[in-house]
Amino acid sequence: MSNVALSTQPSKLSMDKPNEPFVVQRASKDDLAEILAVYNQSIAGKQATANLEPVTCEERMQWFEEHLNSATRPIYIVRAETKDSDNIGSKTLSPIVAWGSFSDLYARTAYHISTEISIYLNKANHGQGLGSALTSWMLTQAPSLGIHNVVALIFAHNQPSLGLFRKLGFEQWGYMPKVCDMQGFIADVVMLGKAVESITETANTVMLDTAVPEAITSANTILDTVTVAKAMSDTNSETI
Repeated sequence: MSNVALSTQPSKLSMDKPNEPFVVQRASKDDLAEILAVYNQSIAGKQATANLEPVTCEERMQWFEEHLNSATRPIYIVRAETKDSDNIGSKTLSPIVAWGSFSDLYARTAYHISTEISIYLNKANHGQGLGSALTSWMLTQAPSLGIHNVVALIFAHNQPSLGLFRKLGFEQWGYMPKVCDMQGFIADVVMLGKAVESITETANTVMLDTAVPEAITSANTILDTVTVAKAMSDTNSETI
């Protein structure tokens, strides 16, 4: 199993705009509050999650610890990296601006080769290509985690996110009509999937810098019955 996927050392995300540096690494035990701060921003829009009320650290602690203790179902966090004006040559890191996770597609053992992907972004960081970059990077990590298939479950009314995942090679694997009561409307969910046993194209677009010790940063929602992959586009899209 690749040390890149399991390492807590940061890697640089390959961005369309090099002057907007972001670094990604596995989440650690102190990151839950910031992760949920980003997640809770997505609830009011009713596009990125089937949760209708903000969630707390206490409510999500078990979910978080399960991911931290899993070798194959990590949470990745993204932080912005900036130069420290007070210390020449040093860099500082922002609070978490985005995060993504791989979760079990289904609890039965034989499903271990397939997973759901979830991506959530801080609202202030929409429009920077961050959602696409993080999703692409996570796809390159999937094979080393024993993942053969990645599934994203996205509300049918979230056309920007559907477009983003399709752009990354995801295809429609299913459609679930009228499965979510969003308190105001009933939502359909689209299942998009991608086989990732041998990703080469995406891998070539990702810059990994694990040797540099520079700290960094859903269908089913977090521990919900509907997890969705949240991605971002230039139109400020969100997913379930």
